Amino acid sequence: MFDFLSYIPLFGGALTFIFPFIIVLSIVIFIHEYGHYLVGRLCGIHAEAFSMGFGPVLISWVDKRGTSWKISVLPLGGFVKFLGDADATSGSVDREKIEAMPLDLRAKTFEAATLWRRALTVLAGPAANFVLSIVVFGMIALGSGRPSSDLVVGDVQSGPNNQIKLMIGDKITSFNGSPIMAWRDFEKFKDRDAASAPVYGVLRNGVALEVVGPFPWLPIVSTVNPVTPAAKAGVKKGDLVLALDGKEIASFFDLQNIVQTMNSREVQMRVLRDGKVLGLDVTPRMMPYEKRDGTFGERMMIGVGAGLAVSPTYVSVGVLDAINVGLGSVWHMAKTFVRTISQLITGGLSVKNLQGPVGIAVASGDSATQGVTEFIFMIAFISTAIGLMNLLPIPVLDGGHLVIFAYQAIFKRSPHDRVMQVIMGVGLSLLLTLMLFATFNDIMRL
Repeated sequence: MFDFLSYIPLFGGALTFIFPFIIVLSIVIFIHEYGHYLVGRLCGIHAEAFSMGFGPVLISWVDKRGTSWKISVLPLGGFVKFLGDADATSGSVDREKIEAMPLDLRAKTFEAATLWRRALTVLAGPAANFVLSIVVFGMIALGSGRPSSDLVVGDVQSGPNNQIKLMIGDKITSFNGSPIMAWRDFEKFKDRDAASAPVYGVLRNGVALEVVGPFPWLPIVSTVNPVTPAAKAGVKKGDLVLALDGKEIASFFDLQNIVQTMNSREVQMRVLRDGKVLGLDVTPRMMPYEKRDGTFGERMMIGVGAGLAVSPTYVSVGVLDAINVGLGSVWHMAKTFVRTISQLITGGLSVKNLQGPVGIAVASGDSATQGVTEFIFMIAFISTAIGLMNLLPIPVLDGGHLVIFAYQAIFKRSPHDRVMQVIMGVGLSLLLTLMLFATFNDIMRL
């Protein structure tokens, strides 16, 4: 259990999310900025400064290449300032300074680099985030393995009154007389009666048997999403939900259906945890969800995920398979990100769902208390999100720079310096507005 936070003196509970937030953000930002720095250096562009954070400088030193490395007091970002840049955004150049440089030094400025070298340098930041995410997702796959496809039972969980005869090692062949060919086939039984004990057809030591087992979709919590009513209420992974607002819960989908019909008011949830019945106060709220057609909608939710009461065995994966898992995870996130942005633009998804730094901080703290794997997963998740956000075609962001480079490639000239200053100012204003709005949303959800 990842419980180092219990050894930190807590000031009003703030360190439970501030400390993990600093760790997560520092790793993600360093990787992003180091991507810019490294590729810029390989492209012959000199970096004057590499800064982690903003505001007053805490620590600084100059390396043998003449780059000033800084760690500043506010760990909410970072930058690489290349030679000849007027500011840290690389959005405008200091022409007077460049013209005063010797020719050999002028050749090392960002402005003097060829267009493709500048584009590679800018693209390297998000790319570094994606590489980090692929590596981390792959490491998780190497450590935990992947579900076996042979339908062999790896674990069996039961409700409070079930007598379980299904055993670990059984190979499932059917469920209540219906053939089971893959684990996803259990999706067909979500809406079935959870009160009666179902019958599983299994192969045990080569012998075909029919045995009693648990309903596949018992109300057992498999995931608790950060910054949700469930996380705020103290719901934990593995909790068995017994009742909500006085109504008994027989299956996870009973829970889902009851929550969807509720108003946003505080109700009591009874859960079974480590053999003890606990009462938790939870307030459902409207949250986004992905529909079957890939679009998004909103419904009343508490923020927990379901898992099968009958779990598969896990098999180890090789390095190539792990890389494939990492690539698949990042690709899935990228597709979801694009759909989310399009839904926000078209009005299909409310901007109230935007999450800012406070939300990320709380999510980091929640993941740290859930375990090492969850915390590492959060690093990969945020790294992917930062990489994708930076590719948005907004001036000041990397995506905005790439759009300007595309303009230069097409029209064979750069925008006027005054135009660039206006564009960067508008981009910065837009970014700050979004940040403030998202932070307001975060505070309202606390």
